[in-house]
Amino acid sequence: MGPLLALASAVCYGIVDFAGGLLSRRAHFAAVTFLGQVGGLLLAVTAALLLPADVLRPLDLLWGALSGIGSGAAMHFLNRGLSHGAMSVVVPVSAVTGVTLSVVCGVALGDRPTALAWLGIALAAPALWMVCGGGADGGEGVPDGLLASAGVALQYIALAQAGASSGLWPVAAGRVAAVLVLLPVAARHPRRLRLPPVRALQALLVGAGAALALILYLLAARLQLLAVAVVLASLYPALPVILGLALLHERLSGKQTAGLLVAGLATVLLSLG
Repeated sequence: MGPLLALASAVCYGIVDFAGGLLSRRAHFAAVTFLGQVGGLLLAVTAALLLPADVLRPLDLLWGALSGIGSGAAMHFLNRGLSHGAMSVVVPVSAVTGVTLSVVCGVALGDRPTALAWLGIALAAPALWMVCGGGADGGEGVPDGLLASAGVALQYIALAQAGASSGLWPVAAGRVAAVLVLLPVAARHPRRLRLPPVRALQALLVGAGAALALILYLLAARLQLLAVAVVLASLYPALPVILGLALLHERLSGKQTAGLLVAGLATVLLSLG
């Protein structure tokens, strides 16, 4: 179940990034990010109440809050990058660098991937880059992608440290922390939060989707190695490409096709490993 949950997390994140990227070009990215975390908080608290914790320690909430700081930072810089940079540049930079940092930290914390898993990890990063075009559209948005990647790594690593007995409360604690981290940015420009009702609802739903992705990742990380869970969950950039094909009538390049095939191979290796 671990690999399936991690892949389900990737699907959720792929949809969220695609929808959030489009929304950040139609409304201010700060409003999309802040309202998204509010939507994530509502979903996370509801899920935590439906799945009660056996034992909830303050340390578990602290790990969740630290993860939420990473989430807030990641979404802020990701949405800012997507608001003016190409999705095919910003998303892979945040994903590939975030995966690398997470895997290194996971190994430092005691993960010992198998040979097959290591091969899958080695293939995943270049596959993600090829899927998103290898940065062919230029470098605009790269700084934001790099900043987002640090938040992604912190989000994944910290959340995986929360005890299994804590249920989903670490995710809820993380949403609270993310809202608090983003509040000063939102407070400086209150007019930007005044979105039309439809846009506001879309931002809330995008954030709820991101929270669902984190819940699925947390459950996956409790069933397998952190490095494997992170890499599988980080295959999300492939989905915006597929959605672009289906909904925006975009066309795949040879590099993107090769990337999808390599990403599929990496998924199989990681699942078997």
